[in-house]
Amino acid sequence: MTQLLPLSADEVLATTRAVRKRLDFDRPVEDEVLRECLELALQAPSGSNAQSWRFVVVTDPDKKQALGELYRQAFDIYEQLDGINAATIYRGDDLERLEQQQRVMGSARYLAERMGEVPAMLVPCMPGRADAAPPVSAAAAYGSILPAVWSFMLAGRARGLGTSWTTLHLMFEQQAAEILGIPFEAWTQVALVSVGYTKGTDFKRATREPLETAVSFNGWDFED
Repeated sequence: MTQLLPLSADEVLATTRAVRKRLDFDRPVEDEVLRECLELALQAPSGSNAQSWRFVVVTDPDKKQALGELYRQAFDIYEQLDGINAATIYRGDDLERLEQQQRVMGSARYLAERMGEVPAMLVPCMPGRADAAPPVSAAAAYGSILPAVWSFMLAGRARGLGTSWTTLHLMFEQQAAEILGIPFEAWTQVALVSVGYTKGTDFKRATREPLETAVSFNGWDFED
């Protein structure tokens, strides 16, 4: 069993950041550590207890480079097309939020340029083609695998690993499937999670908007 960081459950939940610039690209991640994180991931809830998930771990240098190149190309598109990034980029007038957004985009670009060098990647997959499923079926399918991937990331944090959930390579999902031998017509890739040890483990809570702006009880009660 890998030695864990001295963090409470709340601290793990509050400090599991998307790690990009603080990844240690030169330190390999041991298969044993990845397996420990995946064992915990498989304990996550699964719709109807189907456990129909599949997880492809990528450590082969050539395959990582190939996936990294797809991701870099996708990031170039992401930066240029408002229709793609409108849901994730803050466009308000809060100067502090805008500065934070600039820092996030800078670190995202950094990871995009070095994605092929990350020590390990995780590609979670779910059965069927989500793009052909009705919304209720797609929601059920995603809801049956996302908790497991988040559990993997939390387990990684407790072991000194940094992760970042990314999805841009899905612009080229079929090409990624060919690189990894994933049956494209039968399995949908959900994400590409970068994995590596972090430079330092002193991550802090992120700046977030007040709870009152994001939560209402017993109905929709938001000004926006």
